[in-house]
Amino acid sequence: MLRYILRRILLMIPTLLVTSALIFTVMELPPSDYFETYVAEMAAQGEKADTSRIEFLRREYGFDKPIIERYFLWITGFVQGDFGYSFEYEMPVRDVVGERLALTVLVSVCTILMTWIVAFPIGIYSATHQYSWGDYGLTFLGLLGIAIPHFLLALIFMYFANVWFGLSIGGLMDPVYFNQPMSWEKAQSILAHLWIPVIIIGAGGTGTMVRAIRANLLDELQKQYYVTAKAKGLPPGKALRKYPLRMSLNFFVSHIGDVLPSIVSGSELTAVVLSLQTTGPLLLRALQSQDMYLAGSFLLFLSCLTVVGVLISDIALAFLDPRIRLQGGSTK
Repeated sequence: MLRYILRRILLMIPTLLVTSALIFTVMELPPSDYFETYVAEMAAQGEKADTSRIEFLRREYGFDKPIIERYFLWITGFVQGDFGYSFEYEMPVRDVVGERLALTVLVSVCTILMTWIVAFPIGIYSATHQYSWGDYGLTFLGLLGIAIPHFLLALIFMYFANVWFGLSIGGLMDPVYFNQPMSWEKAQSILAHLWIPVIIIGAGGTGTMVRAIRANLLDELQKQYYVTAKAKGLPPGKALRKYPLRMSLNFFVSHIGDVLPSIVSGSELTAVVLSLQTTGPLLLRALQSQDMYLAGSFLLFLSCLTVVGVLISDIALAFLDPRIRLQGGSTK
């Protein structure tokens, strides 16, 4: 196991290097950079940009150097914890992300926990009561959650909250706490606003997980080892927990590679609609304004989380299912 983990970690290095090179190349593809876009926007507004400051920033962050040299400056700084400078916000990327990253992790973790808590009992019930009225009803609700986009569900929630109750449900806290240090009152405000985005974002994921658990568990319930276990007198509940349920969790464990980056990125469009103070809208704005260090560092961080998540899921699968081996080859 240790040898396998070391080999996978060594493989991560070239993978992330290639990924970082692709991200940097894509960020360099537009014919103009942030500074040229900024000057054009200021000119369109009838204002004059501070050209001396722009030239200083160009030299400070190597925009007057070849692209290869700029890439190595960026990637070496990233490894050392220097994620670069956000030109739009005029502060280091680490400070820009700041509280937004913590709020994104809070929303995403709560959403994932809600999805698991709701989806597992429903999926198990639907599989063990196949073609019952309960199965049909829960399947219909799950399909609704999958079919309705998150941002559309957010718009529906906002409309009815405003029409029926005269409330605005946008944001993760009351406006008075924006850009304020964390306090007990601010934490209470966040918790009071948290349940709405958790329900909206988790609706689609819950429906998808219910369908996956139901399908995988139904497949395991029809296999010979489960039929034999019941024929030998093992109680149905114990037989279900010990064998089919454990085997049907393979898809869930393999999904960890997607879960880790989603914890940080969040649901971007839903966050924009609900005006959530998370990192999703921050990434979209950075891509639109060509704030390359903010966008590039964010995308590379998500790539790191993806490869780490895949490694964790592979190791967990080997422990969960004895049929899975860490490497190929026949066994005797």
